[in-house]
Amino acid sequence: MTLEKNSLNLSFDSEKLRKWFFFNRRALPWRENPSPYEVWISEVMLQQTQVSVVIPYFKKWMELFPTISALAEAPIEKVIKAWEGLGYYSRARNLKSGAEYLCRQHDGELPENYRDLKEVKGLGPYTIGAILSFAFKEKVPAVDGNVLRVLSRFFAIEDPIDKGKTQKRIRDLCFSLLPDDEPWIIMEALIELGALVCQKKAKCNECPLRDQCLGRSKADLLPIKSKREKTVHLHRDVAVIYSGKELLLQKGKEGKVMADLWEFPYFDRGSNIEDILGISLTPKRALQEMSHGFTRYKAFLYPHLYEGKKTPLLNYFWVPFDRVMKIPFSSGHRRIIHYLRNNSILNI
Repeated sequence: MTLEKNSLNLSFDSEKLRKWFFFNRRALPWRENPSPYEVWISEVMLQQTQVSVVIPYFKKWMELFPTISALAEAPIEKVIKAWEGLGYYSRARNLKSGAEYLCRQHDGELPENYRDLKEVKGLGPYTIGAILSFAFKEKVPAVDGNVLRVLSRFFAIEDPIDKGKTQKRIRDLCFSLLPDDEPWIIMEALIELGALVCQKKAKCNECPLRDQCLGRSKADLLPIKSKREKTVHLHRDVAVIYSGKELLLQKGKEGKVMADLWEFPYFDRGSNIEDILGISLTPKRALQEMSHGFTRYKAFLYPHLYEGKKTPLLNYFWVPFDRVMKIPFSSGHRRIIHYLRNNSILNI
């Protein structure tokens, strides 16, 4: 046993953390005796998304797709629509693909071992750990961003936590902290501690582990992360084109960031839209400028309303107004739709 692991056994007070957890834990819809499927869905939704945002999405999802087989059988557009607003839509596509795989290979159930779970599309070490820990009650580390932050401070780890080597080190340390008796409670307590106390701006005075924390004096400097890529700004003219009671839309292609999401035609700022589309347009009015972020990009949208003659166009679709609210849009273009509705433009 290394000095680091030996030290943690002497200093980590799991009982104090357990008591803190039972007194402070939040009542969440996926927390009380969850099924493996509920753990899977909630953990994927919680990636990159705040708990308060996830709660209504989770409840609605479980109404629409109460079982793995229901998710597998659902049309992809319905799945994406249910995810609309959460972002990172590859998560929804992976859930759908994963459900289909589980129905083919495991009778619509999540397997109870790491080897089989890692074959499910979209399941990484954390989500697998969460399923095994919280649903199957096994002694398995489930190290998310909260736990990385808690343990990097507790052990004063000064290596970048976004590096695979550091994350493996923290997973090993986390496993060493888990007791043999009800390990899933301590696992969830560590996650909750990171969410409520050991936040980006640490509340050290409220932490049950503060007296043993090696990084308490430099909590504002930990964890250390590698330098992030610079945000790339995109400036796009958006053509909101209608003909009668139909809108011209395009659908994101498979394999692209916006796959399965609908958007208005858009072009680099200053492009000649008529020449590119090959149709004649009548400008009506400029609409409110908007922006939205995705991955490492920030797109500035400059929408303009046009009237055009309904003409078949390759890779574009004329969509009736009464269907527009039933299909999933990318976040920026969904805001344009809501702007049109809220301002009684086109009566969508």
